[in-house]
Amino acid sequence: MNGYYFSFCGTNCVAMPSGALYLPDNSLLCVSDLHLGKSERIARRSGRMLPPYEVQQTLQKLDDDLTMTTPESVVCLGDSFDDLDAAAQLGDDMRLWLAGMQAGRNWVWIEGNHDPGPIELGGTHRREMRIGSLTLRHIATDASAEVSGHYHPKHRLAGRSRPAFLYDKDRMIMPAYGAYTGGLASNAPVLRALFGTSPIAVMTGHKAIPVPTGNG
Repeated sequence: MNGYYFSFCGTNCVAMPSGALYLPDNSLLCVSDLHLGKSERIARRSGRMLPPYEVQQTLQKLDDDLTMTTPESVVCLGDSFDDLDAAAQLGDDMRLWLAGMQAGRNWVWIEGNHDPGPIELGGTHRREMRIGSLTLRHIATDASAEVSGHYHPKHRLAGRSRPAFLYDKDRMIMPAYGAYTGGLASNAPVLRALFGTSPIAVMTGHKAIPVPTGNG
């Protein structure tokens, strides 16, 4: 799968080129910040039209990752929808596709700042959850052994910026998984403040590539 295999806080992890995190010993796939319905939300609020394919692109990527890893559990780490109205506007064909991916799996929606309320699309809704030694939540805290999202980190190497995982011995922040999501540079002050040591950036793309950030 061209993933990067590593241990984080005693848990075996695979950072996948897509931006998903796979925990093979737990048969769990984690994705963050899908922001489904972003194009619909932008059109609704501003009248600016974007190509209406981001939901299909994001769900296709997720379907491919599920086929590759066949996990028993899926955790969506918050901001799965761009807002609650975007969830309500999800087309019937996309709802059916999502239901097919959920079938037979333990599916958990972690609440994010864009989607703080319950979503009637199946699965379980949690503010955060524990998997072994790890705590999964949307926004990073000062806790250790934590996996979060929210910041959409990107890292630049050789003049090219890509969505990236950032992690050190205590904390991991996942890249945004959605097709129409932007990103925050890995050396942005808010990200520098979250990591006590120079984090490793695992850049996504055709292959997951770990590189030191030098942000200490």
